[in-house]
Amino acid sequence: MIYLQLFLSFLQIGLFSFGGGYAAMPLIQGEIVTSHGWLSMSEFTDLITISQMTPGPIAVNSATFVGIKIAGIPGAIVATAGCILPSCVIVTLLARLYLKYRSMNVLQSVLTTLRPAVVAMIASAGISILVSAFWGNDGAVTPAGTNWSLVVIFIVSFALLKKWKMNPILVMLLAGVLKLAVAVAAG
Repeated sequence: MIYLQLFLSFLQIGLFSFGGGYAAMPLIQGEIVTSHGWLSMSEFTDLITISQMTPGPIAVNSATFVGIKIAGIPGAIVATAGCILPSCVIVTLLARLYLKYRSMNVLQSVLTTLRPAVVAMIASAGISILVSAFWGNDGAVTPAGTNWSLVVIFIVSFALLKKWKMNPILVMLLAGVLKLAVAVAAG
């Protein structure tokens, strides 16, 4: 039964996650944290971090990770298959249709209309992870409950990426070193 749940959950994620990995994060969170409780919000945040650092799409990495955690290697295979099956079918069909109808104005209008929805989904996922990182999982966003060391690390990382165009891998390593230094200094 767990294999069927894994397959159907990640089939749904694979089927409705338009816009790539960041847009899929609210769907993944809804299925694995809210609906099934397979991961806590803290574990979900860790999952996103791990999925970012490993090669491959976020949704597929998430499916593999959750599958292994819930049902071992067979669970990982089932969850990953559920996640990629819709993409394989849809991309094959869309490629054929796009090649046939690519010059139609209606198709171009539909693609243009989808862009704001994808941006909203990405922003929603980002805000959810930001709140979880700075204020924990209790949902209380207060100055007293703010993890200020993480806020400072975020600001420094953001500045290094945007202003000085630093390599994202180096920024991630630096953020890890800063967090480790804060943890050592505090404990």
